[in-house]
Amino acid sequence: MNVSEAVEQRISIRAFKPDPVPGDLVRDLLGRALRAPSGGNLQPWRIYALAGAELARFKALIVEKQAANPGAEPTQYPIYPDNLWDPYRTRRFECGEDLYASINVARENKLGRLMQMAKNYEFFGAPVGLFFCIDRNLGSAQWSDMGMLMQTVMLLAKERGLDTCAQEAWARWGHTIAEFLDLPPEMMMFSGMALGYRDETAPINGWRTRRDGLDIVADLRGFD
Repeated sequence: MNVSEAVEQRISIRAFKPDPVPGDLVRDLLGRALRAPSGGNLQPWRIYALAGAELARFKALIVEKQAANPGAEPTQYPIYPDNLWDPYRTRRFECGEDLYASINVARENKLGRLMQMAKNYEFFGAPVGLFFCIDRNLGSAQWSDMGMLMQTVMLLAKERGLDTCAQEAWARWGHTIAEFLDLPPEMMMFSGMALGYRDETAPINGWRTRRDGLDIVADLRGFD
């Protein structure tokens, strides 16, 4: 698989098979991803990977935390701006509507939507959960570096026959995650990521987000 194919085929998978991913494969994938660029070569990232008994222990903790605090925890950064405006608001709305339509959950079915949202906190059944952490004293430029690392992980995973779902939803449990991972005070969890083999039979994996065309998002000047 070449890079263009990996970019085209990568989508956010929200239903995984339970098949384990070999540890050597995860180590190789993450090790190669560390070639991702960062301004000044700061490499402003720390990655934590959970699988097997350790992942089960973490997920059990989250179930316990959810029972005691259904509203989750305050996020340590805003996932979206307040009062999101167009075109971003419409894009987000369309994404959510398309997702729930793929599993026949109507807008008025609040319980069904909450149940689907809760699957985030099971890593959608993936056998590997990744957490990407960053020094909280760094700035937005370093956060963009983290995004490049995560994209590199996702494309390398696709090359190896794996699938992923980047999950900022885990920001709602950032304090619990920090305690579980024993993060030093200056470090914070930015995003989780589910990693594994997609369930080809799951309807939720059969749709794709809408994307604006190049003529809308790009302005090319000086070309023939």
